[in-house]
Amino acid sequence: MAVALTGRIATVGVGLVFLTAAAGKLRHRVLLPGVIANYRLLPPALVAPVASALPVAELILGAWLLSGLMTPPAAAVAALLLGIFAWAMAVNLRRGRGHIDCGCGHAALRQPLAWPLVMRNVVLAALLLPALATAPLPGQAWLLGAAGGIVLFLLVQLFNAIVALAGSPLAPARKG
Repeated sequence: MAVALTGRIATVGVGLVFLTAAAGKLRHRVLLPGVIANYRLLPPALVAPVASALPVAELILGAWLLSGLMTPPAAAVAALLLGIFAWAMAVNLRRGRGHIDCGCGHAALRQPLAWPLVMRNVVLAALLLPALATAPLPGQAWLLGAAGGIVLFLLVQLFNAIVALAGSPLAPARKG
C-alpha cells in the first residue's frame, strides 16, 4: 500500500502543478508563442500550434491525474512531458540561454531558466514512477494520498518561489 500511496500523492501533486501551469499559460496565451520560440527547439511553423495545444494538454493531463482514472497511462504521459520540459531547459542552459523564460506558467511566464527547475521536473517525473504500476487505494488511504498531493503541490510552489527569488535582481550578489 505504501507504493500505491506514494503514487497517489504524486499524481495529485503533479496534477495540480499541471492545472496551475495550464491556467497561467491560458491567462497569458498571447505571450506563450514567444516563450516557446525563445527555446529555439521547434521549427517556426510548429510554434503557434504547440502554443495553442500545450495549455489544453496540460489542463487535460492535470484533470486526468487528479481523477485517478487510468492512473498508469496518465502518470506515464505526465512523466514524459516533464522529461521533455527538463530536456528543453537543459539544452538552453547548456547553450548559455538561461535568461529566457521557462514558460512554466508562473508570474506572467517570467521565470528565467535555471538548473533547479530542470531538477524539479526530473524529481516530479521520478515521483510519478510508483503510479505506473499501482492499484487504486481504498477510501481513507485515497484521502491521505490526496492530502499528501496537496502538500507536494504547495512544496513545488514554494520551491518555484525560492528559485525565482534567488535569480531576481533583488537577490544578494554572490561573491566568488
